[in-house]
Amino acid sequence: MKNNFLNIFFLIFATALFAQTSDTLTVKKEERVIVVNDSILPKEEYNPLAPAKAAFYSAVVPGLGQVYNKKYWKIPIIYAGMAAGVYFYKQQDDEYDRFRDAYKRRLAGYDDDEFQGISDDRLINAQKSAQKNKSISIIVTVAFYLLNVVDANVDAHLRQYEVSEDLSLQPNFDYSQFNAKPQYGMSLTYRFK
Repeated sequence: MKNNFLNIFFLIFATALFAQTSDTLTVKKEERVIVVNDSILPKEEYNPLAPAKAAFYSAVVPGLGQVYNKKYWKIPIIYAGMAAGVYFYKQQDDEYDRFRDAYKRRLAGYDDDEFQGISDDRLINAQKSAQKNKSISIIVTVAFYLLNVVDANVDAHLRQYEVSEDLSLQPNFDYSQFNAKPQYGMSLTYRFK
């Protein structure tokens, strides 16, 4: 019992007994800091009006939106497509004029046109065919023009997205285990880090 009383006494009063006093002088520790230059490149700020600006530029001058987006390699494709449409329009317009003039001369009673062995019905069909091809040429030219504007707009929109190598779409060629014939497909791969 005596030992229990002493043990309790020491436990209660042991916290109040200090052998040393604390030092009042404080010393600041020097912190060593390692400065690392930021290795992440600053992300280009996204301008929400950039797609409209690129589309406007392409609408005013075909290819100027691609210059704005810095996609210079698309400009020759745009002009080649539009030039092909204009070229075939001009060619079909000349053919249409030849067939129409020959048909009009036959209606006037002349028979000295360049299409001696062709009937009047065939000349009418040739005019219709040339007219249809002229319309298709106009549609192709306008389609390349509109594709130019849409491409500039979409390309400016897609500039804000980060494209990583973790996502890929690749062709997949394999042989069937059952009949040893080739199988073709596409493989969508996503790598997790």
